[in-house]
Amino acid sequence: MKKVFFIFVAALCVCCCAPKKSKTVVTPTLLRVPEYMIEQHLVDYISDAVSLPLAEGQRKMVELFEDMEAEEASDSTKHAFLRISELVSKYLYDPNSPLRDEDVYLPFVQRLAESSYTSDDIRPAYVYEARMCALNPRESKAADFVFRNLKGRDRHLYDVQADYTLLFFSNPGCEACKEIVQTVRSAVFAEKMIKDGELAVVNVYIDEDLDAWKDYVDYYPASWLNGYDPKYIIRGNTLYNVRAIPSVYLLDSQKTVMLKDADIVKVLNTLYNIKNQ
Repeated sequence: MKKVFFIFVAALCVCCCAPKKSKTVVTPTLLRVPEYMIEQHLVDYISDAVSLPLAEGQRKMVELFEDMEAEEASDSTKHAFLRISELVSKYLYDPNSPLRDEDVYLPFVQRLAESSYTSDDIRPAYVYEARMCALNPRESKAADFVFRNLKGRDRHLYDVQADYTLLFFSNPGCEACKEIVQTVRSAVFAEKMIKDGELAVVNVYIDEDLDAWKDYVDYYPASWLNGYDPKYIIRGNTLYNVRAIPSVYLLDSQKTVMLKDADIVKVLNTLYNIKNQ
């Protein structure tokens, strides 16, 4: 009996001491990166796209869209199409995003409007976004319009003669607008360009409370061309896609769009680099 007992104990020890097979942990991926990294991956990708020449940046967004559709086709349980499209919209189209760029977003949203993976409930919104993003793209001529100054004089945007035009859509009392005014005024080189006639600032109010605008207009520098949209064309989104105030464009001497709905620091840096080439 003792011999049998020792054999049993020995066998038990062998079983207990045998190495356990490690389980392979599979990390779910999306666009070939771990799922938990997808937002940072897209931020990096979009940052790269907006820093490139326009045609190259747009091409990168087309490639991203094709990858997104391929992910959705291979495994719909990941909801890749919905997740990625929402993040791209957040960073490229949201007015509060520092990476916003309607021109880079345009080919992506055009495909969203047409894709079979897009829900019919949201498709009309994408169709509208695509139409709005197509207004006044970079490297195109900005749409002309009439603005009226405090004295009632009408003037066309195309009548403004300067090497560069800073087109500024603003509201009286808007804190972000005040910051833009102060930023431009504190840029010595920009003030000199305005004085020398190289830079014109066209500051336009597009809403309906003209009494509020008239009470506030003296706050703006007298060297600027300050006016309002008398026909409310811009507010109707038929010429410019002004989704949030303030909105700033930089135009060249031919009124070709150089920067669209851009951060004022980026606008001033662009002008400074041009002046110091």
